[in-house]
Formats: sequence, structure tokens, C-alpha cells
Amino acid sequence: MQRALWKGAISFGLVLIPVELFPAEKHADLDLTMLDRRDFSRIGYKRVNKKTGEEVAWENIVKGYEYEHEQFVVLSDEDLRRANVEATQTIDIQAFVDARQIPLTFYEQPYYLVPTKQGRKVYALLRETLRQSDKIGVAQVVIRTKQHLAALVAMGDTIVLNTLRYADEIRAADEFDLPETKAGSAGITDKELKMALALVEGMTEKWDPSHYHDTYREDVLALVEKKVEAHQTKTITLPEKEEKIAQAAEVIDLMALLKRSIASKGGKAAPPANDEDIGGEVEEKSAKKRAKSSNGGHGKAAGGRRA
Repeated sequence: MQRALWKGAISFGLVLIPVELFPAEKHADLDLTMLDRRDFSRIGYKRVNKKTGEEVAWENIVKGYEYEHEQFVVLSDEDLRRANVEATQTIDIQAFVDARQIPLTFYEQPYYLVPTKQGRKVYALLRETLRQSDKIGVAQVVIRTKQHLAALVAMGDTIVLNTLRYADEIRAADEFDLPETKAGSAGITDKELKMALALVEGMTEKWDPSHYHDTYREDVLALVEKKVEAHQTKTITLPEKEEKIAQAAEVIDLMALLKRSIASKGGKAAPPANDEDIGGEVEEKSAKKRAKSSNGGHGKAAGGRRA
């Protein structure tokens, strides 16, 4: 099993829950190596003393904070821990909020929180409290040398810690020239909106993450295999004559594009007989969904709307 990235406890009021932190993300990046194009040898990286130009071994490297130009305070791992022992060892829940109140732009990276043997019961208590209250815990935690804002979310049997960005790390959307929220002010007609809703209705399905995978990585690996079989492992492919990227026309027949989009879905949402039928069709489908939900819904799926 993977080694824990961090060990400590969740602070839940006066309750401490001993936990270990594990990355929830698996990295499947293409592992490309830097090569010298003249003889295809690996390019090495050296930790060099900028004063002497000599390579420095790991055991001789320490961390320092530059408090004045070229003047440093050396900080060991123990110094960083002692600066605030509680902060480095505790996930301190400071509030509980409705997850819908946290914009998606704040979410950063997920981790699994796993209880130690001593903390299993209290861990389960917090998990079920989060689930039944339909809330997430907003906490702060120091991972390595940075204090993170974090959201604790109940998902299935797990409490997931998702690091959050601080407000001052996110650019304000009003910096950008965006169309107004009101459809009419943005130049959208009722017919266009109803047609777009019909397209969304036809493309709506139950979330299944197994349907999606990294097709680009697969294509690159297929290209690698093809070059190996063709004995072209040392062939550098040069770019062809640059093609102009097609520019979008100034005038777009949006209704025609929407109708063609609906038709291309293979009958999943056949286009209405005429534009006037669109609104009624969307409203009828929505009414059926509401009726089905009120008759057959039994509670909320665990973590169903969590980020």
C-alpha cells in the first residue's frame, strides 16, 4: 500500500480523529524523457552550487528563507514543524457549510482520509454526520510547508479532503468581458434557448466516469508503437506547412446548428416538428422527470452532488 503523505488528526470540536492522508489522484501522464537531439542521450539535471559551480549531494542541501538580499535563515523540517505544532498535525474543522455555496473554481486537489485503528468509530461518526446533515466541513491543514484551506466531504465509505484555493488566489470574473446573465440582454432568443434545452435533454444521462478516458494518451502511445515497428525511433517529425485555423463566421445561424446537433444524436432527442413545439416538449419532459422524482426518489445518494 502507498505510504501516507501526512499523519495527524481531524479536530472536530473537542474530538480528535487520528487519520492518515493519501493522494486520491493517480498520475497517468506520458513519461517523456529529455534527450540531446544530436545523439539521443539523456539530459541530466544537477544540483549545482551557484558560487562554486560544483554539484551538491542531497545530504548537504538545506532550506533557507531569504530575509534580505542574499541573506538566509536556515529552516530544517523540525523548525517548520515547531513553528506551529498543532497546525502541522491537525486538520482543524472551522465551520460546516452547504457544498453548493462553494464555487467550483475553489476546488483544487482531492485526498483520501483514512482512519487509524483507534479512530475508526469517530471517523464513521463524522462521515455519517456530514452525510445526513448534507454539509461539508471547512478546515485548515498544513501539508509539507503550506497551509491549505480544505473541504471535508463524505463520499461513500470515505471522507475526502479536497484542498481549496484561498479567495485571493482566484481572479475575479468581472475582469473579463462576458455576456450578461439575462438571456435577452445577451441577444439570445426564446426559440434558441428552448432548442438548446432540448439538445441538453437529449444528451442527459446518468454520470458514469468509466465512460471517459484519456484518448489523447492512447493515441500518442499508438504512435510510439507505430514508430517502433517502422524502425523510425530516431526520426524527428517536422511540422508541415502551417494551416490557417478556420475563423468563425461573424453571422451564425444558431437555430440551424442546434437543429443539426439534435438530429445528430441518432434519434435520442428528435427535433420537434416546428419551433413552437420545442417549448412544450421540454416542459413535458421536465414535468415527467419531476413526477418520477417525487414518486420514486428515496433519499440522496451518498456524495452524489459533491465536488
